[in-house]
Amino acid sequence: MGLKIRLSRGGAKKRPYYRVVVADVRSPRDGRFIERLGTYNPLLPKTDPKRVTLNEERIRHWLGHGAVPTDRVARFLGAAEIIPMPAQRNNPEKAKPKAKAQERMQAEKDAAVAAKEAAKEAAAAPAEEAKTGEAAAEEAPAEEVKAEEAPAAEAKVEEAPAEEAPAEEAKAEG
Repeated sequence: MGLKIRLSRGGAKKRPYYRVVVADVRSPRDGRFIERLGTYNPLLPKTDPKRVTLNEERIRHWLGHGAVPTDRVARFLGAAEIIPMPAQRNNPEKAKPKAKAQERMQAEKDAAVAAKEAAKEAAAAPAEEAKTGEAAAEEAPAEEVKAEEAPAAEAKVEEAPAEEAPAEEAKAEG
């Protein structure tokens, strides 16, 4: 007969209250049990001593007879130093992001590295300009002005065909 030390739920809807029981593994969660070993009230604060109550003597007895605690009960018993604290289980393969998320994270890393490099170059550029003198400083504003004029010229070109289009439609209608 396999024995488990587990929680049995009681209490009202949305007001859980658990009993720590030893039961046959084949019996249902809230069904037949062999002995009640303690209680657990999750509604109480974590610092409250009545949150978890355990009968250590009887728990040790049942552990000696081969009862195996569930994960949650094992954590209670570990906190009470009845058994060693169980290692926290973690399945890193399940926790890994999927392929698209990994690609997105890699793209964000690459963008961050590129931004850092650009910031370093921008910080290095003023130092170089100070070394080269006034000649380099005079050329930069002239290039900026030329760059600003080019988009304005393109905008004028785009506006002209838009004005001609309604005139063509009027000719076709008349």
